[in-house]
Amino acid sequence: MNTTCTNKSTVLEARLEQAQLLKKVTYQFSFISLTRMLTPQQVVDAIKDLVQDCNFDCNDSGIALQAMDNSHVALVSMMLKSESFSPFRCDRNIALGINLTSLQKVLRCAQNEDILTVKAEDAPDVVNMVFESADNDRISEYDIKLMDIDQEHLGIPDTEYAATISMPSSEFQRICRDLTALSESVAIECTKEGVKFACNGDIGSGAVTLRSHTDVEKPERNIEINLSEPVALTFSLKYLVNFCKASGLSDSVKLCLSNEVPLLVEYALSNNSYLRFYLAPKIGDEE
Repeated sequence: MNTTCTNKSTVLEARLEQAQLLKKVTYQFSFISLTRMLTPQQVVDAIKDLVQDCNFDCNDSGIALQAMDNSHVALVSMMLKSESFSPFRCDRNIALGINLTSLQKVLRCAQNEDILTVKAEDAPDVVNMVFESADNDRISEYDIKLMDIDQEHLGIPDTEYAATISMPSSEFQRICRDLTALSESVAIECTKEGVKFACNGDIGSGAVTLRSHTDVEKPERNIEINLSEPVALTFSLKYLVNFCKASGLSDSVKLCLSNEVPLLVEYALSNNSYLRFYLAPKIGDEE
């Protein structure tokens, strides 16, 4: 007999109208009665290969996630604002420690048009997920066991980046995928001429250069480059390819660079929500 949310008071209840969103972020996360603009499955898919276990920090502003990979090279930061859910209620701050592989398995049970509602009790040992079909003729309910995760919350300093590039997320994904066939690393150089992605490997070398471009009829193809000073840094393509799994969440991606600081890769989501990745540059012999 399922006693979830019956014997104790429910402190968290969030409804997301498209369950598939959380699935995508969990490959890299998502929850609560969510709207169809965002699917939990997509969120989870985007992070799962970087982080195995993490806390979903819930408060009256929404649901946040921050975690670093085991190598301490990459950090992922997600914020799903309360406006993404309808309704959304969180009576007090609560951290839900979840294994992302387990979460992904449950999210796979959702159909594309299902509505997801996430509930948690006071001092919970499980999180309750309910999938409702759009016609309300099918309801599936699952409990996921929670974990005690001792996770340090890192302060991310505000940075004035020397270069900011906004481009189609599909284009960035294509560049990373193509160059990873040649090398394990990519040098990103941003100058007044444009932004250049270049690599060298055992079988040869490759480079892709992008320049600012505005397409009035198809603004999703726009490329915008803002530069205060030239930047040249080298990064692991393996991590960038993983970040690109979030491409389905947003038509565009923003890259922010400054010398000697981590690269910021940001996917803007609806209702001012976001999924951000930070990647440390390679230095010296690592390149």
